[in-house]
Amino acid sequence: MRILVKVGGAQLEQAEARQTLVQSVLRARAAGLEIVLVHGGGNQIRALSRRLSIPERYVEGLRVTDAATAEVVLMVLAGLVNKELVAAFEDAGARAVGLCGADGSTFSAVPELRETDLGYVGSVGHADPRLVEALLADGYVPILSTVAPLLAGAAGARERFYNVNADMAAGPLSKAFSASALLFLTDVAGVLDAQGVRMAELSPRACAELRAEGVIHGGMIPKVEAALAALAVNPGALVKIAPAAGTNAVLAALAPEVGTRFTAEKMTREEAWTSTSS
Repeated sequence: MRILVKVGGAQLEQAEARQTLVQSVLRARAAGLEIVLVHGGGNQIRALSRRLSIPERYVEGLRVTDAATAEVVLMVLAGLVNKELVAAFEDAGARAVGLCGADGSTFSAVPELRETDLGYVGSVGHADPRLVEALLADGYVPILSTVAPLLAGAAGARERFYNVNADMAAGPLSKAFSASALLFLTDVAGVLDAQGVRMAELSPRACAELRAEGVIHGGMIPKVEAALAALAVNPGALVKIAPAAGTNAVLAALAPEVGTRFTAEKMTREEAWTSTSS
């Protein structure tokens, strides 16, 4: 079984958190699973931008990425965050390789078109799984940062790499890499109802109801959107939001009593709540 695991930059800021993630991945690999990691790094980008006095601006939750910010994004994601994570695997005796979209033409970007110009912000255009397949076959853990050059032939500026939201990149990449499961590991138990109880399973309709009522709000909105988008593009995969904590997080997330699974079945909010494990 092949699993794409997406982790946020917040889970990678401290050495102890990186070590915990590494142990979780190694336990999953010891159980016979193939793991591909995709990571973000928003907090780290924010910190370096402030140190360099580069102003930040957001539109609908997406970072407006001008030329200067694009350079910071590349340095932080493909450099600092990626290589610190690779080093954590190597320190644990595992073999890992850090990649961005340009490496082996693993994936390219197409511009994210909005009414407001976002600059060098894109989504996954084309993905080529051959390098990832070769690394997995040779026992490496591929670790992907979501910055990439513009897709050949696509309209847009080519002077900088494009900043691709890691949550939204996870779905297309999971399909391209033939992953059977996509796990969004985060700092919460899953999607919670109004009483703070984990919901075991959610459909697009139930998500829409919960969002309209304000139950799904704040930082959970983009994660749920990314999970639903991933299910749409890779409907045969197990797609879950699950907790990142613990040295067994990856294997634990596969269990029905952990996290929130997204399903295309037409399940109402009440049905989802009934299926929840307390």
